[in-house]
Amino acid sequence: MRSSRALRILVLLLLVAGSAALGGWYAWQRTLLTIDAQAGDRLRLHALAVQRLIDRYRVLPRVLALDPELRTALEGPPDAVDGAALNAKLDQANGAVRASTLTLLDRHGRALAANNWNTPESNVGLDYAFRPYFRDAMRDGHAMFYALGVSTNVPGYFIAEAVEDAAGHRIGVVVLKISLDALQEDWARGDDVVFLSDTHGVVFLANRPAWVYRALHLLSTADATAIAGTRQYGMRPLQRVEWKVLEPSAGGILRVRVTSPGLDEDTIWRSLTMPQQAWTLHLLADAGPATVAARHAVFAVLAAWLAVLLLGLFLQQRLRLSRLRQRSREELERMVAHHASALRSAQDSIVAAAHEAAGGGRGNLEHLPQGVSVVDAGLRLVAWNSRYQAIFGFPDEYMRVGRPIEDLFRFNARRGLLGPGDTEEAIERRLQYLRAGSPHMYERERPDGTTLEIRGNPLPDGGFVTSYADITAYKATARELRSLASSLERRVEERTRDLIEAKAEADKANRSKTRFVAAAVHDLLQPLNAARMFIGSLASSGLDSERRELAERVRSALDTQDELLASLLDMSRLEGGAVAPRFASVPLDALLRDLARQSAVLASTRGLSLVYVGTSLTVRSDALLLRRVLQNFLSNAIHYTPRGRVVVGVRRAAGQARIEVWDTGVGIPEPKTRAIFEEFLRLDNGVDRDRRSAGLGLSIVDRIARLLGATVAVRSWEGKGSVFSITLPLADADASSPVHTVTNDDDSPFAGKRVLVIDNDPLTRRQAMDLLAGWGCDVQGVDSERGALRFAETDHAPALILMDDPLDGREGDALREAMAARWGALPPTVLMAASPRQADIERASAHGLRYLVKPLAPARLRAMMTRLLMVTV
Repeated sequence: MRSSRALRILVLLLLVAGSAALGGWYAWQRTLLTIDAQAGDRLRLHALAVQRLIDRYRVLPRVLALDPELRTALEGPPDAVDGAALNAKLDQANGAVRASTLTLLDRHGRALAANNWNTPESNVGLDYAFRPYFRDAMRDGHAMFYALGVSTNVPGYFIAEAVEDAAGHRIGVVVLKISLDALQEDWARGDDVVFLSDTHGVVFLANRPAWVYRALHLLSTADATAIAGTRQYGMRPLQRVEWKVLEPSAGGILRVRVTSPGLDEDTIWRSLTMPQQAWTLHLLADAGPATVAARHAVFAVLAAWLAVLLLGLFLQQRLRLSRLRQRSREELERMVAHHASALRSAQDSIVAAAHEAAGGGRGNLEHLPQGVSVVDAGLRLVAWNSRYQAIFGFPDEYMRVGRPIEDLFRFNARRGLLGPGDTEEAIERRLQYLRAGSPHMYERERPDGTTLEIRGNPLPDGGFVTSYADITAYKATARELRSLASSLERRVEERTRDLIEAKAEADKANRSKTRFVAAAVHDLLQPLNAARMFIGSLASSGLDSERRELAERVRSALDTQDELLASLLDMSRLEGGAVAPRFASVPLDALLRDLARQSAVLASTRGLSLVYVGTSLTVRSDALLLRRVLQNFLSNAIHYTPRGRVVVGVRRAAGQARIEVWDTGVGIPEPKTRAIFEEFLRLDNGVDRDRRSAGLGLSIVDRIARLLGATVAVRSWEGKGSVFSITLPLADADASSPVHTVTNDDDSPFAGKRVLVIDNDPLTRRQAMDLLAGWGCDVQGVDSERGALRFAETDHAPALILMDDPLDGREGDALREAMAARWGALPPTVLMAASPRQADIERASAHGLRYLVKPLAPARLRAMMTRLLMVTV
């Protein structure tokens, strides 16, 4: 049976895998066909644009070839040519079309006149007889050719038209050179790789510079000789494009992989011949969406199967539950029947004893714990036991055989034992029960507080037996249990309420502490920032080297204090519960590759190499908190490594991923490998003592790791290096990964804040944008004053502006006034400068602006943003 079940599971898994593979393959093929069709449409549009551009310029050489003045100049002797007049005429004609150059060649290929006659790159006097466009035009009347300019070395498309005399003999050529840069700019707007190749298969125009002057196949000796003879591409080396065709796809799609110049994804290659120019227009479309579509289709099929399986499991569980309920019902019925049988047996024993006692065996009732009385069909007492007499306190003279039971009822009525109401009616009701012979059972509480359970049953030969059981103790116990349960529930509610109030007080105290720390950090940072500005002003006031070094040490100390306060603020948020992890599937490769790229810049400045070993693992964690831990590992590794390298990688271990950062630094003594995670502990290892941190980084790492449920470990060999690691659980195999590894941090105090970064230095701008994005900000970046004005015209005002000063070599007052006019008011603005002057700082302060020194220190920027945006942490 076990093997049969395993076989069914195997068949089901094969069916799921096969259907998922089939669905992915079908989606992949359909998407490839769609990409191919769309690429063909775009290719035809590009070809039409190329043809229109060339057609626009083709008319001018034809018109000039008919000009009498040019014809006269070509027919006469060279000494009689009025070069100045011809140059002016060509310059005027070129002004109408704005081509690159316009040249008149005589019948020998020498340039008689050109519109660029007055430039260093003048064509006048040069010999163009070797050019194919001259030879073809003299032979066929017109010609076209793409090549590098002889005098300018600038590429262009040459349109040549022969000039004929009155007899129809060709006496010269008018050559117009046009630039195709407009095509490149148009192609660059798309994501495709678009390029033109000539008859030799050489790419001469492309929207990506790496593709220009490359051969699509190995050039033959004849082709290479022809290219060299016409000097078509000057002395440019013609490297080969390395590519290979992948397996055939449906519909004859050409899917290729290009390795040089390298492309990130496989592509679909479409080509279109342009016969008029003897060119071929090519377009490479990214085939990556087909893979994505296939992956989505596989996930969709798996999701459908999962839904079917869950539905099947749900129905199976319902069926199993229904069967379980049926069995439970049957079991309950059996138990009820069993207990009913036991009760009937007990009652039957009473009835049997009563029946025997009615026949004269009274002693058979004495062993029963209940009080029992037996009457015959005439309702006369025939048997009883002493317990019955004791319960009701009947006198001995009442207890005789043959006495009517009505007398006993009346005796009890006189003592008030029949309850309130009419006595005669109560007696008659009891007599009717006995005459009817109906079984009955009820409880009665007597005036003295005792409770009796009364059961009556008819006898087989007529008569009635009644039993009286004293259940006072049972009722009292039940009341005490109910009272105890109510008391316990009340106490639980009180304790729960006390715990809730205590927790609320603790949370309130934590929040108060967090707010106090934030306010204290805010107030402490103000004089520190002022001191930093004064030190900057002092350092730029022409100090000698010794005093300048002293000022730099003071600035370094202030930076350390900045980082200490920022770390204290982070620790306060972690301990106050202000940070809650947002767990998701985090692909490690993108996260680690980005961290390695950023840290490699710092490592290179210290003469270190940073190596990242790629991984395909995905973990379950909070991306931003994990990034914070790894940033600390990398920062420490670079700081405490005087020489050598830092290596970042991931190991799989028992269903978990262990991210490790290795260094070849000074190492840590074995007894202190645990103590380094304590607050304010710094090891005196002699490395860069002036720029050591406050000793809070690893303590913050330890708290974040506990928050993530991760394990942080360190191994070290003193004098040889260390390895820091964090171990995280792997994400489920069927869990969908987020599109972006790092997104908004909703727990960050700046989450969702829009920040505009204005800086013409791409490196500084990118670093600032990455830092702000890591804090959850919505960041926009522009590189010029024009870009900032365009942003102000099309977007709402941001929460904060980071602005380079000066920008584009000018002070930014006019730009800030223009943005304030557009938005109604200028948002909080922080100016950035490598070495601001005291006058600049005072001018900015007068306008309510703040200054930060480049490169930006994260702690100072964070403190400044906290103050300006009034963020509550």
